[in-house]
Amino acid sequence: MKLQDVRAVVSGGVSGLGLAVARRLVVEGGKVALFDINDEKGAAAVAELGAERARYFRTDVTDEDSVAANVVAAKEFLGGVNAAIGCAGILGAGRALGKDGPMPLKGFASTIAVNLIGTFNLAKAAADAMQHNPPGDDGERGVIVNTASIAAFEGQIGQVAYSASKGGVVAMTLPLAREFTRIGVRVMTVAPGVFHTPMVDGMPEQVYQSLCAQVPFPPRLGQPDEFADAVAWILTNRYLNGETIRIDGAIRLAPK
Repeated sequence: MKLQDVRAVVSGGVSGLGLAVARRLVVEGGKVALFDINDEKGAAAVAELGAERARYFRTDVTDEDSVAANVVAAKEFLGGVNAAIGCAGILGAGRALGKDGPMPLKGFASTIAVNLIGTFNLAKAAADAMQHNPPGDDGERGVIVNTASIAAFEGQIGQVAYSASKGGVVAMTLPLAREFTRIGVRVMTVAPGVFHTPMVDGMPEQVYQSLCAQVPFPPRLGQPDEFADAVAWILTNRYLNGETIRIDGAIRLAPK
């Protein structure tokens, strides 16, 4: 698939990694449908990217019916859907046994709902739309790119919910890729390390520099554009399928 031909749904698309992906695709001539729940940022993203190339769809990824309906609406705007990039996610930090007692199940479940179930909701709705596309080279009809985290492999203390949710994203990558071979849809996952997103903007400088020093090389946080580069490579390389790619500067998370 050529980037100028991409017609993509991007969840979490109005900020951070999702917006970086949307920018990259639009610059290359593609079109994007931005799924998110922040109307103000959604309007700003469309203003930046251009209404001819981008549209915002208010979407709660945990709502199965909303995701399915908005994929259909996005397909109409885009003139088809051949890519879905799932970037919607929350941190969900907290210990299983905290100072105030065991973690309430609600906190754990909400993280799983957004990060794992939300990813699944988008993937299946997108695949349903893609299976009707005419086959391209090698019979390809579409590409799904999920976002996990290196916390799926080296979860830290306080990341039990987050790590479980992202580990689930990694675990479903191969079975989805195997299942979707019959419709010509590839499935890949990117597992970013510590990236400079709006979530770190409010950090004290000392904490920020400490994070940077933990990355072997280059000793800094990842940039959203570098994540977008990885997604662009996946979209254009048809032999990438059923795998999770770490992009993390060789960092391995310590216990805490």
